[in-house]
Amino acid sequence: MFDVLTIAAVADELTGLLIDGRIQRLGLLDSRSFAAEVYAGGHRHALLASADDRQPRLLLTAAMPSIDSELITPFGLLLRKYLRGGILVGIEQPPLERLVRLSIAKRIPPHNRRGADLSDDDSADREAEETDAEVALTYVHLAVEIMGRHSNLILIDDRGRIMESAKRVTSSMSRVRPVLPGLTYIPPPPLDRPDPRRLTTPGAAALLASEPPAADLAKTLVRRLRGLSPQMAREIAFRVAGTPSITVGQLPPDVATTLARETRGLVEPIVTAAWRPAVYRANVCDEAASGSEAGQVVAFAAIPMSHLAQTHSETPMASISAAAEMALQTEADASSPRRHEQRRERLLATLHAARARQERRLDAMRQQQRQAEEAERLCQFGDLIYAYLWQIAPGQSRLDVDGMEIPLDPTRSGKENAQDYFERYRKARDAGDQLPALVAQVETEIAYLDQLITLAQQADRFADLEAVSADWASLGHAGQPPSKRKSAGAANRRPEPLHDRHGNSVLIGRSGAQNDLVTFGIAGPNDTWLHARGVPGSHVIVRWQQPGDAENPETLQAAAALAAFYSAARGSATVDVDITPRRYVRKIKGGGPGMVTYRNERTVAVRPAVEGELANILRSAERA
Repeated sequence: MFDVLTIAAVADELTGLLIDGRIQRLGLLDSRSFAAEVYAGGHRHALLASADDRQPRLLLTAAMPSIDSELITPFGLLLRKYLRGGILVGIEQPPLERLVRLSIAKRIPPHNRRGADLSDDDSADREAEETDAEVALTYVHLAVEIMGRHSNLILIDDRGRIMESAKRVTSSMSRVRPVLPGLTYIPPPPLDRPDPRRLTTPGAAALLASEPPAADLAKTLVRRLRGLSPQMAREIAFRVAGTPSITVGQLPPDVATTLARETRGLVEPIVTAAWRPAVYRANVCDEAASGSEAGQVVAFAAIPMSHLAQTHSETPMASISAAAEMALQTEADASSPRRHEQRRERLLATLHAARARQERRLDAMRQQQRQAEEAERLCQFGDLIYAYLWQIAPGQSRLDVDGMEIPLDPTRSGKENAQDYFERYRKARDAGDQLPALVAQVETEIAYLDQLITLAQQADRFADLEAVSADWASLGHAGQPPSKRKSAGAANRRPEPLHDRHGNSVLIGRSGAQNDLVTFGIAGPNDTWLHARGVPGSHVIVRWQQPGDAENPETLQAAAALAAFYSAARGSATVDVDITPRRYVRKIKGGGPGMVTYRNERTVAVRPAVEGELANILRSAERA
C-alpha cells in the first residue's frame, strides 16, 4: 500500500540513489505511466511512476520495463523533451502527503537544434548538452500524486504553471482543483486534522472521548488523524490493544497515553528514516480465509507491521522498492491476461480499421466487375445507335429498337451518344482484364489481416504482441516511414520447442514471421505441418527425430490440439485441423508472412488444448 510511510520511504530511497543522476532513457508504458533509466553513482536505475487508478505507484524496478514506443501523447512528448537528458536535482515529499516532487534541470538547445530531442540515440542528447553548455538551465518539476483514483502525474515549469499532466481535470470535474495546461499548480490541500507525529496524551483522550463506544478504533484514527492509512491505523490498534479490530468502548480507561505513544512511534521513521521494509505472504492456514494461495504476497510495508506478522509470513526486504515491486507483481500476475490490454486494443483497432478499408476496396472492385460484365451490352448499344442514327431526333432521350430501350443523353447528338457508349465499353473491358488479379490481391490482404487479428487476440505475452505488431509494421502498414519501422528481429526469434518423450519437437508460430520461420526455416521437408482448417491461426510443426519413419499418433494428436487452440476457432468444441508433410506447403506469392497454400492434406477433428493440458505428452525445453 502506497501510504505516507511507503511514499516517505520511497522518497528517501530515491534521494539516496538518484540525486544528481542523469535521465538517459524515458518512455510511456501506457497513457498514465512512464519509466526512466537514471544513471547515478556509476549505476543504472529504472524508475517507474504511474497514475493508474487501480495501481498508482512510484518505485525503482529491478529492470527497465518495456516501453510502448508507438504510444504518443502530449504528456509523453513533453516528458521526453524536458526530462530525457536532464539531471535529477531534487526529490521532495511534503510531510504526511502522498506526493513526491521530482525536480529536473536540463539545457534545452535552440529551436534549430531541438531535433536531437526526438532521437532515440542517447548520444544525441550528450552531444547537444556539450554543444549548448552556454545555454541556461531549464528547471521543471514533476509532481507524482499517489492518491488512489485521484492519482496524477503533473509536469510543472519553474514558475509553478502546469505544462501538461497524465490526467487532465477540467473545472466541471473539480471546481476546487482543475489540472490543465497553463493553470497555476495547486498541491492537494492538506486535511485539517491533528498531526499524528505530535499527538499528545490529552489530544488522544479528547479524540477518544468524542467518539461513540461502538466506533471502530482503526476507522476512527483514519478519519480523525492526518495521513493515516487503514493499514497504519490497524497497526496502531494492534499495538495498543493486541488486535486490529477493537472498538473505542472496549479500550481501557487509561489508554490515551499508550495510544499517543504508539501513534508517534509508528510515524517516527518519517523523521528518522529508519526504514525496515517487509512483505507478507499468505500462510497455508489462512489460504482459505484470504482467498490467496499459500506463499503469495498479500501486503507490504515500509516498517514491520505486527498485525500482519501475526497472520502472515513476514519476509524482510532490502528496499521499499523491492517490497513494492514484489507485491505489485503478484497483483499483476493475478490478472495477467489484462496486463497489456491497452496495447492489444490499440493494435486491434488499427488492424480492424485496415481490414474495413480493404473490405471497402473489395466491394468497389466487385461493383466494377459487375459493370465489366455488362461491357458487351454497352458495345451493343453503341452499334445499334449507329445503325439507327437516321431515326434519332435532336433532344431524344431514348431509342427503342429490337425490343430494347437504349437511354440517350438529350443534350448530345446520336453519334456522340454512340461514342460515349463505346468509350464506357473500352474502360469496362480494360478494367475487367485487371480486376481478377486485384481482387485476389485484396482478398489475400484481408486473409493476412484476419491472421494478424487472431494472433493479436491470442497473444498473452508482451513479446508475442510485439511480434504481431512488428509483422504489421515491417510491411510498411503501420503509418511509419521505413526508417521508423519496428525491427522484425523479435518477431523472428526462434520459438521455444515442446518435446515428447521420444525426442520429437513441436513448434508453434506466434506471429506471421514466426509462422514463416517454423515452416520454412526450421522444418524439414519430411516434417509434419498442421493448421486449423479454413480459419486464421498459428502454424504448428512436428520435427521428427527420425524423418521418414512412421509418425507418432500421440504426438500428432497433441500437435493438432495445439493448432486448434492457437486458431480463430479455439472456442469451438471441436476443430478441423489439416495435416500434411511440410514439403507440400508453399508461400502465397505477394502474401504477408505466414500466408501459405498446401495440398495432399488429411483432416482430423480435435478438441483445442493448450500446452498445460498436454503436459503428460509434451514438455517445454529448458531455456538456455
